[in-house]
Amino acid sequence: MKFLTLPTARPLVVAVIAGSVLFVVVSLVLLTSIRSLYMPITSHGEEPIFEVSAGSSLSRVAMELASAGVIQRPQLFKLLALWRGVDEQIKVGEYRLESGISPAELLTKMVVGDTIQYRVTLVEGWTFRQALQAIWRSEKIAARLQSASDQELAALLEIDRRSPEGQLFPDTYFYSAGTTDVEILRRAHSRLQQMLASAWESRLGALPYDNAYEALILASIIEKESALGTERGHISGVFIRRLESGMRLQSDPTVIYGLGENYSGDLTRADLAAATAYNTYRIEGLPPTPIALAGMESISASLNPLPSEYLYFVARGDGSHEFSSSLTEHNDAVNRYQRQHSTQ
Repeated sequence: MKFLTLPTARPLVVAVIAGSVLFVVVSLVLLTSIRSLYMPITSHGEEPIFEVSAGSSLSRVAMELASAGVIQRPQLFKLLALWRGVDEQIKVGEYRLESGISPAELLTKMVVGDTIQYRVTLVEGWTFRQALQAIWRSEKIAARLQSASDQELAALLEIDRRSPEGQLFPDTYFYSAGTTDVEILRRAHSRLQQMLASAWESRLGALPYDNAYEALILASIIEKESALGTERGHISGVFIRRLESGMRLQSDPTVIYGLGENYSGDLTRADLAAATAYNTYRIEGLPPTPIALAGMESISASLNPLPSEYLYFVARGDGSHEFSSSLTEHNDAVNRYQRQHSTQ
């Protein structure tokens, strides 16, 4: 009788042990690799900055991080992003690699968009073009509008008018590297719309405006007439009463705006007689557009004028104004402060 010969147990045991060792080794390698994603990035000297440029894919970001020596295993960085489900959520911008940050923390930073922030301040009283120049001079701004006309800029901001003048809210705006001038303008315009709409809803009774845009026009004139917040309500009151009674506004800043590059720095009689759409010594009512960026104080003043009998005001020369109810009082004030100015 023949018997089948069974394999001895030793090779089977060896195979099991070898498999176990291989599993342990692979597990240790995998664990070490995963742990490396949570270990601090080694850097020398100042905290380095890494920039994610527009249109960068996860693979490109991972490879650029590896090339910069920030991470050692770009494939693991990609796998972590895929596992977290954030592979398409990395934000454009510059990232500061703080001391002790790990690749996993860096990924989180990139997903939430914790970028280095820059700032640009748009100042009350600036024209639209002055604001645009300030944006272009700012760091890391991508200029797209340097050849755009006023009509094109108005269309870009979806303004239902031919001019974008006064259509930005003066404030400080923060942005990351690569932000375009278009984005800043849209944010500043949206901010203005919000502020103006809120002020319009809480306006004081019946006012000689057909819409909020007309209130913005007067707010821009108030902005240019006085830097003193305490006077703006009275200046608004003077202009409102003039509009209601059919008097001309006779505002010097509107004349200067209308003259543009022809303004020499000193307002002359010829300037006051110039035929422009902004010469409120000659035209009735408001000019066609704002003449500057109006801040919240001026917007609020245009919609909440202070009650009084004042119809005139003249600069004292120290930043404040003398208000008068009659032309006689006003002429006396003008003579007084003009004499004072001529003797200084």
